[in-house]
Amino acid sequence: MTLPRTIAEVVSGYADHLRSRDVSAHTSRAYISDVTDFFAHAAHSPAARTRSRTAEPVVDDIDLNDLRSWLIALDDAGAAKSTVARKIAAVKSFFAYCVNHQGLTNNPAARLRTPKKDSRLPTVLKPQQAADLVSRERTAHTEAERSDPIEAAKWARDAAILEMLYATAVRVSELTGLNRSDVDHQRSMITVLGKGNKERRVPFGTPAQSALQQWLNLRETFVSKSSGDALFLGVRGARIGARQVRELVHRYGSDDPSAPDIGPHGLRHSAATHMLDGGADLRQIQELLGHSTMSSTQIYTHVSMQRLQETYRQAHPRA
Repeated sequence: MTLPRTIAEVVSGYADHLRSRDVSAHTSRAYISDVTDFFAHAAHSPAARTRSRTAEPVVDDIDLNDLRSWLIALDDAGAAKSTVARKIAAVKSFFAYCVNHQGLTNNPAARLRTPKKDSRLPTVLKPQQAADLVSRERTAHTEAERSDPIEAAKWARDAAILEMLYATAVRVSELTGLNRSDVDHQRSMITVLGKGNKERRVPFGTPAQSALQQWLNLRETFVSKSSGDALFLGVRGARIGARQVRELVHRYGSDDPSAPDIGPHGLRHSAATHMLDGGADLRQIQELLGHSTMSSTQIYTHVSMQRLQETYRQAHPRA
């Protein structure tokens, strides 16, 4: 099979390949973005200037020096190890596709090593800080603001989002992907589609149920032709996006100067940590979070131990 000469052709084929493999839309977008970022760097890297190239770069021009130059640039820019690890996974996947499906004879990414994960523990809220954050939205508006249909709907939606994030510990992509049909109101459960297109059932409590019902009573305010069955909507009627959810978590979280600045994933970490502190079993937390391996869940034991040590130092007279 002859390798298509242009980068654009190969990347387009790779995108189709990811879709055929049922890779999640979030992962596909991230991988395509990472691969595109790499080729943008490769077109202007020092390695590119040391050899003759056509006006438009081609895939089989790429070698290990291009990849190493890109990784050095990422390190110089202060990219987190987790970000670098994902980008390496993206280019490895891309060049493996080129070898297996596009006739590339050599995989320049095969020798890349994934950096070890940062040993930093996730930032979590204290239980009271979390309770204040998810309940603050319900007391933040005046009666005049609540009388406006748009403001009232936004108020109810944001309250439901905050409550559901903390109550269920779902990923932000899982929350924004929820449909109304995914909510079992009788059992107070939601069905989420997690990584690897794996479904799981997640419970939520009475405060989240109440907030969710208030939002559903006002959801019609935002409904448009593009709404479909999406559970949470933006003001223009489309399914709410992850960026909007991150912004509202940061915005409401900033009201408490004593609390660390967190996003939706920080609420996920906080919920898992608080459950462990409250006596939940690690296996139960693993199932709740949708982790495929226990190693991902075990970090919360370290977080809880750190919190225990902090409490000891603050409270024990001989600490």
